[in-house]
Amino acid sequence: MNKIAILYGSSGGNAESVARQVQDLFDGNADLYNVEYVSIDEIKDYPYFVVGTSTTGIGDLQDDWDGFLPSFAGMDFTGKKVAIFALGDSASYSTSFAESMKVVYDELSDKAEIVGRVPDEGYTYDESTAVIDGLWVGLPIDEDNEYDMTEERLAKWVETLKEEFV
Repeated sequence: MNKIAILYGSSGGNAESVARQVQDLFDGNADLYNVEYVSIDEIKDYPYFVVGTSTTGIGDLQDDWDGFLPSFAGMDFTGKKVAIFALGDSASYSTSFAESMKVVYDELSDKAEIVGRVPDEGYTYDESTAVIDGLWVGLPIDEDNEYDMTEERLAKWVETLKEEFV
């Protein structure tokens, strides 16, 4: 078992693809889990989590997370760190861009140390509850409109997480 568990929920495949890219950037030091199939017992001993979800509808959490998030949030997060990424469509849903990560953040922020916040710079959208005091609560990704920026955003973010996950 590695020290990092990457948990993702994906309906159309983009969140899974991004989760796999994150795993690759951790140079084999992260294990990948689809929340549709993983149990809490399988992941409870990890000290570090990267949580990824797509945003559906108007800021909604991806369906597989609906059943998993309450159990996950019920874990003992003493000494654990969590980073969040969310996919969204900044053009079609510019007033709720990547808001699913705020749903995860709200469930976990009083239980775990949340790391991996990024500045609200370089994104095109109108508003999002996932921005607090000029920082995203995690990493927003737009594979629909800004796919050409994903690789660079992920690389920078994972480098920051490598420093945080110590």
